[in-house]
Amino acid sequence: MQNSWDELLQKIGIAKTFSDAAQNHKTYTVDDETLKQMINCLGFPLKDIADSEQLLQKIANKRWQSALEAIYVVRTQHKVFDVVLKSAEVEQFSFSVTDGNNKNIVVQYTQSVAETKQIGHSEYTRLQLEIISDLAPQYYNIKVQIGQKTYNAILAVTPDKCYEPEILHSQKLWGFAVQLYSLKSARNWGVGDFTDLQNFAAVCQRVGADVIGVNPLNVLFHDYPENASPYSSISRLFLNPIYIDVEKVTGYKKEYVDTKILEAVRNTTDIDYTAVYNLKIAVLKKIFAEFAADKTSREYKKFAAYCAKAGIDLENLATYQALYSALHDKVYGGWRAWPKELQNPCSAAVGEFKKAHQPEILFFKFLQYVADIQLQNVYQKIEKCGLTVGLYRDLPVGLCKDSAELWSGNDLFIKDCGAGAPPDVFFPKGQKWCLGAFNPYRLKETGYQPFIKILRAAMQGAGALRIDHVMSLMRLYIIPDKSDDGTYIYYNFEDMLGIVTLESYLNKCMVVGESIGNVPDGFIEKIHERGIYSLSVLWAERWNGCGDFKAPYDFPQSAYCSVGTHDMAPLKMRWFGYDIEIMYQLKMLDEAERQDQYRGREDERRRLLGALDWAGVWPQDKPRQSDCIYGEGYPDGIMEAVEAYAASSASAVYLAQLEDIFGVEVLQNLPGTDRDKHPNWRRKLPIKIENYEQNEDFARAVKIINEKRS
Repeated sequence: MQNSWDELLQKIGIAKTFSDAAQNHKTYTVDDETLKQMINCLGFPLKDIADSEQLLQKIANKRWQSALEAIYVVRTQHKVFDVVLKSAEVEQFSFSVTDGNNKNIVVQYTQSVAETKQIGHSEYTRLQLEIISDLAPQYYNIKVQIGQKTYNAILAVTPDKCYEPEILHSQKLWGFAVQLYSLKSARNWGVGDFTDLQNFAAVCQRVGADVIGVNPLNVLFHDYPENASPYSSISRLFLNPIYIDVEKVTGYKKEYVDTKILEAVRNTTDIDYTAVYNLKIAVLKKIFAEFAADKTSREYKKFAAYCAKAGIDLENLATYQALYSALHDKVYGGWRAWPKELQNPCSAAVGEFKKAHQPEILFFKFLQYVADIQLQNVYQKIEKCGLTVGLYRDLPVGLCKDSAELWSGNDLFIKDCGAGAPPDVFFPKGQKWCLGAFNPYRLKETGYQPFIKILRAAMQGAGALRIDHVMSLMRLYIIPDKSDDGTYIYYNFEDMLGIVTLESYLNKCMVVGESIGNVPDGFIEKIHERGIYSLSVLWAERWNGCGDFKAPYDFPQSAYCSVGTHDMAPLKMRWFGYDIEIMYQLKMLDEAERQDQYRGREDERRRLLGALDWAGVWPQDKPRQSDCIYGEGYPDGIMEAVEAYAASSASAVYLAQLEDIFGVEVLQNLPGTDRDKHPNWRRKLPIKIENYEQNEDFARAVKIINEKRS
């Protein structure tokens, strides 16, 4: 029985044991009850471990129950797929290949018998077919004809590597990593917006930057603006209306705005999401009322065309938002607590709701229409400015479980579980993100369409895409909702890599994988082999994890390098160790752990100063004068020295963080906390965009970075 149980776990792709990436590596053995629960959550009914052999047999038989799989993800030089049919029909079947325009493609192929199997009174054969004709990278349709029966499958022919700008073969680029919401300007309404992004692109052009990395821009909760995490959206297909510059919307009038509220939200230290969002929505509703009154106008026809193109996905999002607004103050617990007939977007009850609430649903569609127009304007501005890479967008690893995506297709996600991460060097307690994650089996059954959709939504118009927690292409740490202990589940890594590579090629968008944390052996080499860049962070580029800092020439070349991330303390805050004290005050660290962290930070300061001295990167007018190893002060010139050190790296792209340059001493996000403990995702930058180029620290930083990148 034990052998069958172990074989079942391996077959389904669930880790019985795993190791973390904390300072003192620990190996965990997952209890059988959790493993059994995970099997059921993936859609494989198993009441008792003793039934493992029976379930194994059922899984083994599944491939023999259909002629074709839903999709075959192949490389251009090895285009192989299989067909299951009765042995007596081997000489009778035929197949054809058509492209995306339904044009028939004549192909040459070879075939061989992969295996045969007796099922009942009939013998079945699984044929392996290899197309030897050249096929360009794209999606094709395979149609197999057996007698009067026709079967279809997708053939995804992928290139060897992701798209990559040619210039990166000969030149090192740089840019900025910014949180769009944090941008402060003289004109915005208390939160960074799409016009700020356009204006920032102009700044980048003038100072020589070619990349703008932004946080996820996806839509969040309309009724709960304070749920502000950009990594916990309600749909990764659409945009957050809070980034709309209301004054640029056709039909805007100054009299629509309460100027007292506007001035108040502009002058808050941190973002007041409720006040900002409600102010914008109030004005946008007034604009929409006049807009919708004339359905014959040219602008309304453009809106209707946008809605038609966005199709069922936009329809489902807008319907979900209207339902949520109607029910959120009456029914608590999200859409799973709604009346059962409203939990299915295809139900008759939802259809009746849509008929009765068309204006509300149209308004939510209008918000997406306007946001999309303004993002397209950002892309046009970036192109006009000539930024080589341009916008570097961010695709979250999951999304809020109480979301439109899960409401629209709940069976696509792992049930009663959420994504997280085991302990690592940066987060020694591990992380329970509670994010909805795709079920790898349902994903393949749908031809990876949900995954393809979110890739396209993020890649369209962008020059690069950061895939959050890129290890999820191979495996993802999943935690049952009612537990704090989880394990890894595995995805079809080759298929997932192939889809990413193909979409990158088709959209001319390079791909960067966020690979900080528990990275499997050989994983980085594998994604590099497919042209996916990794993410390099100064604080992680140390020998043996906690030894001396690596020399800039030892940093990975196929990488986007930065000093830190939005989840890490900015340079000045990290130097003083304020983040350690915050975690201690919030009881995220006990006294022993606190002291251990302080000792580690002291050692980090010593090694960092040594690396900066060795590299000779201290500014000439601010030579090293003191150690401040114990955090008793902030060394003059250290910002410039650190920027010079990181910008000197061998990495293809360097991303500077404005928080480091401006000496910010607060965290954008403290993982493992919500806003009741720490003001995550609410920090405004201290300097307005209009003043960047007059700011001495900014000017010094960009001068040094340009020197080191040339």
